[in-house]
Amino acid sequence: MSNIKAVIITIGDELLIGQTIDTNSAWIAQKLNAQGIDVVRRVAVGDTREAIITALDEEWLKASLIILTGGLGPTSDDITKPLLCEYFGGQLKVDEAVLAHLKEIFARRNRPMLERNLKQAEVPDNCTVLFNKMGTAPGMWFEKNGKIIISLPGVPFEMKHIMEQEALPRFKTRFTGDAIVHKTVFTAGEGESYIAEKIAPIEAALPAYIKLAYLPDSGFVRLRLTAKGSNDQQLEQETAAFQQQLVALLGDIVIATEDLPLEQLLGKSAHKAGLTFGFAESCTGGYIGHFVTQVPGASAWFKGSIVSYDNEVKENVLGVHKSTIENYGAVSEQTITEMAKGALKALNVDYSLAVSGVLGPDGGTERVKVGTVWMAVANKEKVVTKIHTFFYDRERNKEMAAKMGMLLLWKFINGKL
Repeated sequence: MSNIKAVIITIGDELLIGQTIDTNSAWIAQKLNAQGIDVVRRVAVGDTREAIITALDEEWLKASLIILTGGLGPTSDDITKPLLCEYFGGQLKVDEAVLAHLKEIFARRNRPMLERNLKQAEVPDNCTVLFNKMGTAPGMWFEKNGKIIISLPGVPFEMKHIMEQEALPRFKTRFTGDAIVHKTVFTAGEGESYIAEKIAPIEAALPAYIKLAYLPDSGFVRLRLTAKGSNDQQLEQETAAFQQQLVALLGDIVIATEDLPLEQLLGKSAHKAGLTFGFAESCTGGYIGHFVTQVPGASAWFKGSIVSYDNEVKENVLGVHKSTIENYGAVSEQTITEMAKGALKALNVDYSLAVSGVLGPDGGTERVKVGTVWMAVANKEKVVTKIHTFFYDRERNKEMAAKMGMLLLWKFINGKL
């Protein structure tokens, strides 16, 4: 089967009112796309029988693969399983493997099983069970008239486990769609308009089967080339050639040609060089440390972050002179320089990054306006400082400060400062 079209339906009132952000459909779409399966629609519906049935009826006409997430738990609003059982004309039965798994989970937790928990071992007799080792609600695979509907739990880590262990391997053997190749050019320092003007000749030369997307995010722009066709080797070669043309034309603003987050690129650079780093964070309050520790294995290069939000911490932990803060202020080149040197010593690292600023909405002065952020990177030989002025709300200013700080450290480690 080729040219597979898929629809993702997420179920839950909490998604519609914004109480929960839908990350499931984005993750599923990425995985399907990597296997050459086109996601043509993503739909969110509430926890009602009418809404789910209407969505199924409508999307059944548009796709050969439908993936649902949500509504499979033990509570009264989890109606997906009985609804699908009825929709496909089946009868609920106890799956012994699921029942044994449930009993083992509750025994391990030393908790009694309730009747509603036992009900989770019931599955439609006309579905294939997608075993859920990470939780109590199994996934279900239905087939009808050459089409497939898969129902998965809404809990992200359970959904991902079932997709990776049960569903995606089946797709590989079942579907043979067009090959899809992605190539990325990760840039920093210039906006979309500048980049678009710069690379206009390359963009105009792209064949119809290779698309270029601009993906801006907090001071960065990722350029993503996507090629689709029957010959994966040819696509790989052509797309790589266009990627290299982009890199050559954009020059110094290119950070990487890997589709990785900045924190992972930073960690790779340090790990490759056998270096360690740490932070002194004032206005970011540990946020940069949060980003870095999202990367598995970060302990190999990251030693820690000193959250020096109060001036006493800057003085007593980082060794910033009281007179420096009194004379120049906590948000100044002089203070940030001493913070970076202090972090280098206190954390016993090869490189340090220090950040101090006023994120708003208030706290600014005549000398230091709201949005002003000083940052410094240091090693035993030198210190490099940089000032930024951000013009967003507090949350966005904080994110910008964190990412610009990581970028500054990346450039320092890679000899670009």
